[in-house]
Amino acid sequence: MYKKIVLFGFTCLLTLSSVFAQQKFGEKISTRKAISYDELLVKMEKMDSKSAPIEVKVKGDVLSVCQQKGCWMKLVSKADASKPQLFVKFKDYAFFMPKNLAGGKVVIKGKAYIEETSVDELKHYAEDDGKSAEEIAKITKPRKEYKFMADGVVILDK
Repeated sequence: MYKKIVLFGFTCLLTLSSVFAQQKFGEKISTRKAISYDELLVKMEKMDSKSAPIEVKVKGDVLSVCQQKGCWMKLVSKADASKPQLFVKFKDYAFFMPKNLAGGKVVIKGKAYIEETSVDELKHYAEDDGKSAEEIAKITKPRKEYKFMADGVVILDK
């Protein structure tokens, strides 16, 4: 009986610590009712650069974070690596992500949209991401990208 009580107490403690360990940035948001990154991609596939942004809350996996300041991150589909990445910036440059967040899970709330990114901007982001000079030199054309302006972020785990 004593072992069961100790085990139950330990389980409760772990659960509470994981709840309180969530880090929140920007606007306070709930993690409830967030759609998956793959669900967002289905909605965005119907858009173009002239479409109005979609207001949405999304749960996703972090591929990378700006290694200079943490001022952007990229989300990916863990289910299908060939799907487009989502380039996430933070509203009013008001908050940044931890640089060691790659591989973690987040919930983000804000606006999803499609935009063409210039060569200069792509090169800048590649530098921020620690890409080599050879990789950066290969960037010669603007690229249509799936983007997101986040009002708030909750880190679920790192």
